[in-house]
Amino acid sequence: MSTSLDLTKLSLMDALDMAILIEEEARQRYELFASQVGHAGSRYDAGSFFASMAENEAKHGNDLLARRMDMFGKVPMKVKLHDLYDVEAPDSGSPRRGMSTLQAFELGLAAEKKAYDFYDRALPGITDPEVRTLFTELRDEETEHVEMLRAEMAKLPPSASVETPNDPDDAPYLYGVVFSMKGLQNCDELWPVRRSRRVTQPSSTG
Repeated sequence: MSTSLDLTKLSLMDALDMAILIEEEARQRYELFASQVGHAGSRYDAGSFFASMAENEAKHGNDLLARRMDMFGKVPMKVKLHDLYDVEAPDSGSPRRGMSTLQAFELGLAAEKKAYDFYDRALPGITDPEVRTLFTELRDEETEHVEMLRAEMAKLPPSASVETPNDPDDAPYLYGVVFSMKGLQNCDELWPVRRSRRVTQPSSTG
């Protein structure tokens, strides 16, 4: 996980914009994984898990976006998506066709832990009290997400650890994907897409 931003100099608006884009990067990555891994014919498999995580990231980003719009309106963003890389987004080389549901959960869990570490490590250098409060809130939310995923993993049936045989020649290219939205200038470009999304929790049935 990395960023080219000097986190010690972020304003509250910049910090909110960064948090929004962290969620956006993760949403895009999970949507890509869902499309690449595909579905095994049931509503509870690795592809379905990735799709549900994409919706969750969209919901979290949408909440932050609404908060940002209330506070700062449509003031252009200074933070861009290319300032971030893999802060919360899972590793782009991780998915593969035939991976088990348990492996997908483990990938998601690692991503949430990574986001927690990002905010936790940044906090000692943050002096702006409003930004410190925001980062503390975001870090604590990541703790909740980790606990939620662990609770869902505990409910998984034994079949969730089963991998599906796959012909490598039929697998899509899954590696080396880097997202870029260099043209993104302000939050209202995200708003129409984000506000219709809703959160879902990974199901442990099916």
